[in-house]
This record gives sequence, structure tokens and C-alpha cells, in this order.
Amino acid sequence: MKIIETELAGVVLLEPIVYGDHRGFFMESYTKKKFEEIGLDYDLIQDNHSLSTESGTLRGLHYQTNPMALTKIVRCIRGEILDVVVDIRNGSPTFGKWISVKLTAENKIQIVVPKGFAHGICTLVDNTEIMYKVDQYYSPEHDKGVLWSDPELGIEWLVENPILSEKDKSQPLLKDAENNFEYGVNC
Repeated sequence: MKIIETELAGVVLLEPIVYGDHRGFFMESYTKKKFEEIGLDYDLIQDNHSLSTESGTLRGLHYQTNPMALTKIVRCIRGEILDVVVDIRNGSPTFGKWISVKLTAENKIQIVVPKGFAHGICTLVDNTEIMYKVDQYYSPEHDKGVLWSDPELGIEWLVENPILSEKDKSQPLLKDAENNFEYGVNC
């Protein structure tokens, strides 16, 4: 598995080794031992699977606060998404900075979203499915978010009128969001 560093320390892309022939392909999307060897030692406890039926469906920007903060390892298994990660660690030299990457069923790239980062996806084709592993259970009281269209962030989502949940339409701006992440301390 190849690790591709990003501009945000701790956020990495994982490019798997894919074995393919006329029948299809085989790849390891997760092997605890191999992940540990490359410095990704998470106690992954749950797999989640999400389907978005319409192109332009935007989910995010989401995170959980401490002590229920979580790390995600995300991959697209059908279709195509724009995956966006925002640094929300107070005191971080990259606080408020974001990266985006296209994850597709074809490129099979995964992204690691550590604690202290807000995460969102936008589907670029109909009937897109993602799967992601997490190292913490969902906790409604720790579930937080940042407004997807926060002008201070200026995220380029590649869609003009995304399909949003009521929750995602009303998230706070980053400057007003509840956040207990301290750079280098608890994430």
C-alpha cells in the first residue's frame, strides 16, 4: 500500500495494490498489521456504508468532539465523490485549511481523516456508495459540524446547488463551531 501525504499533517491518502485480470480484481483495503507497519495504528471498531442516490448530494462537514472524537478511513466503492477534510485543531498552523480529493470506485484510493478534522463528501454521480471504518462509536451529544458553505473556508465543492439535510443546512460557521481540539494535545 502506498501512502500519499497531503498538505494537512496526519491526513493521508492510501493507494492499494490492486491485482487484476480478465475476471476482475482483488485488493486488500485493510490489514491491521500492514497499517501498523506504515504508522496507522487505529483500533477500528465499526464499518459504515452510505448510499447517495442523486449526484450533488453533500454530507458534511462533520466531526465528533472529545472524548468521542473519531478517525475515519473512507473509500468509494461505487461512483465518485469529492472528499473534503478541514483542519479544526485550535493552534494548528493549518487551522481552517482544507484539502479535497476525488475518490472513485475505479481509483480505489482511501483517505484517512484523523481526530481534529471536519469531514464532508459530495457525490459527483448518481447512486454513489462509500464505506468507512471508524475507531469510535457514534455519539449524538458529541456530534458536531461546520457549515459546508462557510465563506471563510471557501471550499470548492464542484456543485452549485447541493442536496443537503436540514442538519447540514444549519451548521455553524467554523469560527462559531463547538470544538475542543488542541493542536498536538488531544488529537
